[in-house]
Amino acid sequence: MAADTQDTTMRISQQRFKLRVWITSRLWAQVMLGMVLGFGLGLLLSESAGLILPETAEVVGHWLALPGRIFLALIAMVLVPLIFSSIVKGLSGAGSGDELRSVGLRLAAFILATTTVAATIGVALAQWLRPGVGLAGFSQGPSAPSLPSQTGDIPDLPAPAPQVSVPDMIVQILPTNPTASIVQGDMLAIVVLALLVGVSVTQLQPGRAQPFLALMDALLSISMNIVKWAMFLAPFAVFGLMAQLVMRMGFETMIGISGYVGTVLLGLAVLLCLYLLIAILFARITPLRFVQAAGSNLLLAFSTSSSSAVMPVTIQSARELGVPENIANLVVPLGATMNMAGTALYQAVAILFLAQLAAVELTSVQIAVVVGTLVASSIGAPGTPGVSIAILVSVATNMGIPVAGMVIILGVDRLLDMCRTAVNVTGDLVAAVLLRSVGRDPAQSA
Repeated sequence: MAADTQDTTMRISQQRFKLRVWITSRLWAQVMLGMVLGFGLGLLLSESAGLILPETAEVVGHWLALPGRIFLALIAMVLVPLIFSSIVKGLSGAGSGDELRSVGLRLAAFILATTTVAATIGVALAQWLRPGVGLAGFSQGPSAPSLPSQTGDIPDLPAPAPQVSVPDMIVQILPTNPTASIVQGDMLAIVVLALLVGVSVTQLQPGRAQPFLALMDALLSISMNIVKWAMFLAPFAVFGLMAQLVMRMGFETMIGISGYVGTVLLGLAVLLCLYLLIAILFARITPLRFVQAAGSNLLLAFSTSSSSAVMPVTIQSARELGVPENIANLVVPLGATMNMAGTALYQAVAILFLAQLAAVELTSVQIAVVVGTLVASSIGAPGTPGVSIAILVSVATNMGIPVAGMVIILGVDRLLDMCRTAVNVTGDLVAAVLLRSVGRDPAQSA
């Protein structure tokens, strides 16, 4: 009897050891565990649980989110040199001008097509499900019953951006002051500068360009090394950020506006399935292989709400999916800056949601204008948390839609931002695997 008990205890100990080794050897498992634990702790410390005072919970939330803030700060510190060196190295190794042109045209077509489809999916679902009908009472402000103090820490609505003519927009893309662009974190300007420098390097004699390319290679290696250090904080960052999010929101807010949240999530799920279908049909990559290579990357994108912050991990995931280094270093930074199909879908649902709240019926022409505007504004939007709100307010104002109901959108923006960021990163990876054969020999591609 004692021997049986000892054997059972030993088997349990061995199983626990195997589980611990399995978790510690897989980043995605650590991130998932941190997400689950953070969600549970957030519920315990939320205002609805009543275990601690709201003021104390706010202080605890700030401390819990500290690893996440440090993680994001470390990534932000090397983001500019990482993007610049990645694009320059990618362009210099992409091969001939024909190959560069092929990559650029295919990537532009992919981004434009998927962003347009995403915005159309958002409009179709919002028109079908009509999540804003019957919720006029929710737009009265943060004091509404279903929107308690969870939204009290949300900043004021950003003012709509002034109208800018198309020629001025084209000129403003060029980084006339690269130093100011770096200080301001203007990633689109940095990407354009890197593209110009990278193309220029390909026109130089190899001997003259070699010292500069060696510098870029060293800069890229140093940046990736710092990113590896930051990744040790990833599970703790996910744990703290998730706990703080759940503490601030609670279930009451989610239940009150579940129709709007459900519509956005359904649209993102459809877009995600579309991406996976494209990977299956055109890149011969099964969903299982895709998840195995990019699972931890998508979980990290979900937790940080920033496609730029996880860009180094996205590059690594692309390499695991068979994308050559030069293509991954070129396509992923461009995608993280310009491929925002998930954001376009979210904004399409939000625009029609605001219109339905205010009982404003949009004509077919106005809806087409909304889709076109969102596609244009989403491409090139910075891949950082909360940037879509400013775009949303601007588009709604230009369409004559009242923004009084923005308090509802702001209340759940963080959660939906997490979801659409994961979908955006999926799109970046799918674009990379579609372009992985560019520049390869047919024998290598087979």
